[in-house]
Amino acid sequence: MRRAAAALALLAALLAPATAPAADASLVDIEDEVMCVSCEIPLNVAESAQADQQRDFIRARVARGQTKEQIKTALVAEYGREVLALPDGGGFGITAYAVPLALVVALGGGLALLLARWRRRGPAAATTAAEAPALSRTETRRLDEELARYER
Repeated sequence: MRRAAAALALLAALLAPATAPAADASLVDIEDEVMCVSCEIPLNVAESAQADQQRDFIRARVARGQTKEQIKTALVAEYGREVLALPDGGGFGITAYAVPLALVVALGGGLALLLARWRRRGPAAATTAAEAPALSRTETRRLDEELARYER
């Protein structure tokens, strides 16, 4: 009986976040996702009469209890699509997400190929005794003298 109650409590705890209503929208939550239409910068950093007007527009909608998406839809209806800071999910807007992602993947792949090639080849500066050039008699004598001088 205890196991069944514990399992039921666990199930209720897991399902609670999924069935809870969405969090209320706030000015701070929306402000960084929309642009000031006169300044053409994000609303959260804009300082103009137009920016204040847009903030008042958002506050009024938040006070009515509208969701974030409803407020953004109302902003688009009032000011046009250029009010949205993030590109839309289709057409040209998707390239704003796809191109940087493709560049990161391509650079990562190129780096992986270069590292694999470098590891297969080994260090280029390492040479074996068989590959080293032979020393002449004078060079050998000079080397021996230098080594003897430092061994003292």
